[in-house]
Amino acid sequence: MTRPFDYFVILAEMRTGSNLLEATLEQVAGLSCHGEAFNPDYVGRPRNKDLFGVTMAERLKDPAALLERIRQAEGFNGFRFFFDHEPRVVDAILNDPRCAKIVLTRNPVDCYVSLKIAYNTKRWQLTDVKDKVHWKPPFKPAEFEAFLHERQQFQIRVLNALQISGQTAFYLDYEDSLRTDVINGLLQHLGREDRIEAIADTLIRQNPEEMENKVRNYPEMEAALERIDWANLYRTPNFEPRRGPGVPRFIAAAGAPLLYMPLQPIPDAPLREWMAQLGEGGLLEEFTQKTLRVWMRKSRGHRSFTVLRHPLERANDIFSALLTRPGFIDIRQTLRAQYGVPLPPEDAIAGMSEAEYRAAFLSFLTFVKANLAGQTGLRQDILWASQATLVQGLGQFATPDLLCRESRLGSDLGYLAQSVGLKAAQPPKALGSTALFPLAAIHGDDLDAAARDAYPRDYILFGFGKWKKSA
Repeated sequence: MTRPFDYFVILAEMRTGSNLLEATLEQVAGLSCHGEAFNPDYVGRPRNKDLFGVTMAERLKDPAALLERIRQAEGFNGFRFFFDHEPRVVDAILNDPRCAKIVLTRNPVDCYVSLKIAYNTKRWQLTDVKDKVHWKPPFKPAEFEAFLHERQQFQIRVLNALQISGQTAFYLDYEDSLRTDVINGLLQHLGREDRIEAIADTLIRQNPEEMENKVRNYPEMEAALERIDWANLYRTPNFEPRRGPGVPRFIAAAGAPLLYMPLQPIPDAPLREWMAQLGEGGLLEEFTQKTLRVWMRKSRGHRSFTVLRHPLERANDIFSALLTRPGFIDIRQTLRAQYGVPLPPEDAIAGMSEAEYRAAFLSFLTFVKANLAGQTGLRQDILWASQATLVQGLGQFATPDLLCRESRLGSDLGYLAQSVGLKAAQPPKALGSTALFPLAAIHGDDLDAAARDAYPRDYILFGFGKWKKSA
């Protein structure tokens, strides 16, 4: 019968028990695990000169060659792979359905403390208890959170790759790896007929003491762990689709190394007029990614920027754009018929009263909240996308050097001009507005609350508070 896999990988981390799992699996005839084949400091094991004839220097030059040697070698071969190992082979490993994935995890606190002890005692493996060196590390909260984040990000990457490619990994925890029945289940998953009778006894557990007796500052550790959001309860959910950078909308000052990355909607006539006065005068527009890269190469020391607006101020312009742009007729009809937004007939929009506009605007913000949360059947149009998502989209091409705030636009633009050596005219103090009714005329606490509900990530990530007339 054709075996289901050509080779295997143990996706683990230091101090998860991967050495013990490797030793246990190698009890099976014809199965070989070749250590950390893609460790940044050695190939397979610290004293190895080569692995399958591939030296460290050769692996650094072409890591895929070693991966192919492992795949093609006689028997059933595998290796251990950690989050900081050779990044150039990660995708090849994860996307290969002929590579069996074994995901080994362990309580991250145990891993962290064990790693601290190993680093400081220089004891990475223990075969005899008499060789144990006793040492209690201090628990450092910030260091632990960084340790946890790196490993969680790699686990998420592994999980997403398996989901996208329709693969299934064999997951086991450190405690599972001490059970013969679980290991035999793993062997069945790998397509092996062999079974083990016992876990390898060549290694012993190094730090079996209770956690309270393994660290110096156990009370501080307890308090720090209580503050970690293990379940990610305090995240701000994001169900918006990814946005592209929108390069054709970018604007450069002719003869000046300054690039503006607009966010829709764009009532930025004062800013464009100011940029047109810089350098040689005039604006460069309608870029493609190719032509923009050419401009960047020629414009040494260039700076790029975008402008963030208060979410409620921006939402007012968004709503007015929705009401007046011909391309949104179908959406206006759907908002009336399906989502209860009290919009007048098309021929009466221009004559809306302030009260009618305000009521419809408030209802629209309620719709935006549901729409951006993926709860409506209507498209999540870029016109009312959150600024957080649009800024992330810019980063797909180039991250802006500065996120200007409209509330301090004059000083931010002045700083930008100075940073590229320009003596510029007085910058504008605001972008202006294209809203049918100014926000000051319709503002109220209910609109503030609705805008915060519709754009929670903008408020949290960019620090916005309630709208004020002077904002």
